[in-house]
Amino acid sequence: MVRTRCHPYVRWYDAAAEAAPGAASLRAERRSLPSAAEFLGWGGDQSRDGRTRRAEPRPRRPPRPAPVPAPREPLLRDLVGDVLRGERLAQERTLKDVADAARISLPYLSEVERGRKEASSEVLAAAARALGLGLGDLLYRAHTELVRVTARRAATAPRGVSGSAYDGLCLAA
Repeated sequence: MVRTRCHPYVRWYDAAAEAAPGAASLRAERRSLPSAAEFLGWGGDQSRDGRTRRAEPRPRRPPRPAPVPAPREPLLRDLVGDVLRGERLAQERTLKDVADAARISLPYLSEVERGRKEASSEVLAAAARALGLGLGDLLYRAHTELVRVTARRAATAPRGVSGSAYDGLCLAA
């Protein structure tokens, strides 16, 4: 069969069927073939008058229960940020006041307090000094908070799951 050039919305076999002798039998044969959507199982069936009827809805699977995520290990930047924010609020100081005293931009200090940025030791020392703390004091408070959080998690962990055997401060650069 020769494919004829036709309008883009007319299928080649429609144009060929119209041009061929015995066009009526080709049209009837074409109607008996499934459409591409039906062949792939995407669409509904065609009724006798040629109209497409909706496919019956497929039964849905029951939704899978969401997997329970493992408890997240606390990040050092979150703990340090919590300590900085807690000390600033305890002193009733504004973020702008501490940022100016530490010579840190206000948005950056805010991101450090929220645990969004991993601050350098120089930035942490400047923020701690602005709050009247030393860098060691800041890190000690963050360590104390880390021990408290991990001890609470270890107490609620299922039997057989052990926590860390080391209860000391460990920093890595």
